[in-house]
Amino acid sequence: AGDNNIRKINALHTLCALVRGIFRKSHGNCGFDVINLLIGFDSAESVMQSLIESINVLLTGDGPTNLKQLSLKFMLVLVTATDNISQNTLLEYLLINSVFESLVQILGCRTIGPVLGHDAVLLLTLLVQYRKYESANPYVVKLSILDDELALTGYAQIVSNLLSEFNRDYENQSEEPSTGWFSALANMVGSMFVAEEKKMELMRANDSLLLALYEATHLNRNFITALTHSHTPTPATTPPTSPTITPSTATPSEDKNSSPAQDRPASPVPTSVTTQPTNLLVTFLQYSSIVTQETKDLTRYNNAKLCLIILTCIAEDQYANSIMHDVNMTFRVMLHKMPMRHRKGRTEVNPPSRPLICSLLDLMVEFVLSHLMKTFPMDLYVRCLGIIHRVLCYQKKLRVRIQYPWKQLWTALINLLKFLLSHEAHLVKKHNIFHLASKVVNVFNLFVTYGDTFLPNPTSYDELYYEIIRMHQIFDNIYSMALRYTTTESEHKDSAAKLINHLVNIRAIINHFSPKVEAWTAANHLSSLTEEQVLEVVRGNYDTLTLKLQDSLDQFERYSEKPRETPFFTNQVRTIMSDVRKSVTNLSSHQHDALQELSAIM
Repeated sequence: AGDNNIRKINALHTLCALVRGIFRKSHGNCGFDVINLLIGFDSAESVMQSLIESINVLLTGDGPTNLKQLSLKFMLVLVTATDNISQNTLLEYLLINSVFESLVQILGCRTIGPVLGHDAVLLLTLLVQYRKYESANPYVVKLSILDDELALTGYAQIVSNLLSEFNRDYENQSEEPSTGWFSALANMVGSMFVAEEKKMELMRANDSLLLALYEATHLNRNFITALTHSHTPTPATTPPTSPTITPSTATPSEDKNSSPAQDRPASPVPTSVTTQPTNLLVTFLQYSSIVTQETKDLTRYNNAKLCLIILTCIAEDQYANSIMHDVNMTFRVMLHKMPMRHRKGRTEVNPPSRPLICSLLDLMVEFVLSHLMKTFPMDLYVRCLGIIHRVLCYQKKLRVRIQYPWKQLWTALINLLKFLLSHEAHLVKKHNIFHLASKVVNVFNLFVTYGDTFLPNPTSYDELYYEIIRMHQIFDNIYSMALRYTTTESEHKDSAAKLINHLVNIRAIINHFSPKVEAWTAANHLSSLTEEQVLEVVRGNYDTLTLKLQDSLDQFERYSEKPRETPFFTNQVRTIMSDVRKSVTNLSSHQHDALQELSAIM
């Protein structure tokens, strides 16, 4: 058995070298010529069937862990042989002869899952990408209907462990007493003084994890259960963060004295171990609060964009919403805030235990407030407002009332409108700011029209009107700006007209209450009113207010990857393919260690 395993290891290394060499010399020809060169076109189907059957036996059999790991590495070499995964025609044979069940078995195994899970998740994620927009991909279909609870939980645990490690690194560096925020950031994702390639290394390392999380969340409704599955974190070990073979982590399964703990590589123990319940969604919210801080360069922008796309999918799911809004399921989520001129970077060391929806809304409010800059991330703002809108639609539909400081959200949205007004000349050349302003106004319209069904109490509804009246100048100016663009031939003429229509009720509130506030002020011989006095006027004049019932405020267009997001994901997959290919280029140094380990066992 030992001699046979050695031969298998040598054979897999030979196959890795052969596949890499042939594809490297093919000069972009990824079709039948490569297949013919590697295995002969006439016998390709039977040879590939035999090869994949052998790989499945290695992955699911009783062989040593390092042999299973090398089998996964070979599959990664095969899958990433081309820059464009959809041009790798060898993968057609992987559609006919599936490795899906073997990967699911690995993910559901508590012994080898923590060791091999990262590569298994990565391989599955890449196989899902093969011609996903052109034809029926069986890996997409199988992942979408997978209901194996152990496998889904294992999948979630792999992603959670690696994102948690990133979060811990950020926290540890942020806590260093002699370093400021910029120093911490430099240690995490590089700085302006470090080469650009090094600068993005850590961020890009998580691209494949985010893609894996996205595919599971987007395709499989059963995954939401794993995403929100609560557990108590321990200083337990995590799988390797780099997709390379580490002999010390590969314990042969025939060693009867081995244990799951021995099979798993050591990981740094966090500085402060919490016994609070957590789940993957908690970890992901914390991760998102870190990576959405900086969006000026493309790598970070894409990372933040993918986080917001995932949160959009979560915000659309009714079961996920029911978990996030459940007052009996509370979590402490450590959200990080970027430093700004008026504040230092801040992380709440001991955040309150609240329903997860509060943390999601906090994250969105923080994003709105912290990215008001000339390099305006328009697309990210649209996605952020879309998430807020979806959450409010759920609350309205099921009449869910949460204890949340809604004034923070209203203030953030008004500040966004104020920013659009202040930088109109610059922004309107690049973006459709009227479309964004309409989204902001419609969030207010949703509160105005249906707020009595989901705001925590009548006082909150009164405070909404107070904020609209107090900041009436902003809404008046937004209306005037939109009006200007409807009276001239402009590419934004239609969007500006829609914005004017969306402002009807906001302007009705302002035009109804402002004279009454002024009259009350004059009648009581006052120069200004307190908030409570204005609220008193508001409460006394609801009856005479007439509002227009606007259609579709509580409706939204469900997220669809195709065709709008296709270019984004195509580019992301290309980047991930390149990074994975680099990570599996040098396996020879591990071959010697693996062979020595097997020799010692014999």
